[in-house]
Amino acid sequence: MNNKNNHKNVRQIETHGVEQIPDNERSAGPGDLFRLIFGGANTFATAVLGSFPVLFGLSFEAGLWAIVLGVVIGSLILAPMGLFGPINGTSNAVSSGAHFGVHGRIVGSFLSLLTAIAFFSLSVWSSGDALIGGAKRMIGLPETDLSLGLAYGVFAILVLTVCIYGFRFMLWVNRIAVWAASLLFLLGIFAFAPAFDSHFAGSVALGQTGFWAAFIGAALVAMSNPISFGAFLGDWSRYIPRHTPKRRILLAVIAAQLATLIPFVFGLATATIVASNAPDYIAANNYVGGLLAVAPSWFFLPVCLIALIGGMSTGTTSLYGTGLDLSSVFPRLLSRVKATLLIGVMSIAFIFIGRFAANLVQSVSTFAVLIITCTTPWMVIMIIGLITRRGFYCPDDLQVFTRGERGGRYWFKHGWNWRGLGAWIPSALVGLCFVNLPGQFVGPLGNLAQGIDISLPVTLGLASLMYLALLSLFPEPGAVFAPDDPRRERTAALKPAVMPRIA
Repeated sequence: MNNKNNHKNVRQIETHGVEQIPDNERSAGPGDLFRLIFGGANTFATAVLGSFPVLFGLSFEAGLWAIVLGVVIGSLILAPMGLFGPINGTSNAVSSGAHFGVHGRIVGSFLSLLTAIAFFSLSVWSSGDALIGGAKRMIGLPETDLSLGLAYGVFAILVLTVCIYGFRFMLWVNRIAVWAASLLFLLGIFAFAPAFDSHFAGSVALGQTGFWAAFIGAALVAMSNPISFGAFLGDWSRYIPRHTPKRRILLAVIAAQLATLIPFVFGLATATIVASNAPDYIAANNYVGGLLAVAPSWFFLPVCLIALIGGMSTGTTSLYGTGLDLSSVFPRLLSRVKATLLIGVMSIAFIFIGRFAANLVQSVSTFAVLIITCTTPWMVIMIIGLITRRGFYCPDDLQVFTRGERGGRYWFKHGWNWRGLGAWIPSALVGLCFVNLPGQFVGPLGNLAQGIDISLPVTLGLASLMYLALLSLFPEPGAVFAPDDPRRERTAALKPAVMPRIA
């Protein structure tokens, strides 16, 4: 019976917005969460990110370490963000209202918007380029701005269609994408093994000027992939029953990110082959074109299939959550479907501008690092808040803003919690000042560490220290704690326990 209902739901447009998902409709599990995360990253877009160490001049070995470091650290930071959905039954942006205030939660919606545009664009760009390039090699299809533009448009429309139908359809697409794309990437081992050299040296070796800047930059780009899921995990995990063991959710998130090493390493290994056999493509920052130039003819069809499957799965996981969040920011103006369409149109415009009027690799790498710098402190504040509250939330009071009401446990000061915002704003700004991407973006303090980008440890450390200090100096109202928490009594006298909700 459940399977029949699930197949039926695939064909129906999802009606839920960001309101709490009822317990009787939470039929997903940690395995579904794994498939959505892995399926959304098991694509050419991730392979393109895997090529960045070579584009930065690193050797294969150094690039591999940079990727592993970035993915592991990013997955450990990301994992707790999967817990908010089952607890509150809503998106992570809405859940963030518990720590930033019911109005302050728009910070999470803004970050998810930036992330979605960046990774949706990367997905459509890379998949469109691979599809047209493969078709050119197979059937002689001309690779022109017109053919590329048509490919981008078709991908964008397909992704929009899946997102409009909603969670069940997206889950069905990713069930196919996980296995199909994995098999195709593994097939690439046989295609490129004869030309692969694990001793590829790169142009910047350990001990040379610029090595650590390139290494950390590559690690940050790799880390941007797991971090990019931070604002979206609740969109999918809200369909998981609230009493699901937390360790299973944490393990599903970490395992899914570690599995993305398949496309990451594929991108890294093939980029070394392109650099050795078609260096002009690397010089032009055209990894996809170089890949097709060095690939055996029998692999052109798998390339096109990876592009098609991967473009669908990555695009849907990026765009779905942003439409959901935007509809919650303007609940009286936009439904989830209308918000998804609006973001889709904006993203399509960004895709064409970025592809035909800007440097793609430079734009993506810069945008990815800037997103990390702003999103990571927001995630850290959420995680510290989850720990200090001991996992206690009132899901109904998180919906105050969506319902157009005032008051509740998370109203704080006119809907803003300046403890969370007071930690996030300065830590994000200071982190941006320490960003150092030579030739792309260098913050005012970016050269203090001899050209090494230390923005991540700075923003992580500052956000943690400032948030804990603000919680200590300005204790939160007792109502935000569980009924059996001693802090509820201690702080109850400081402020009213709960401000009455007013429509």
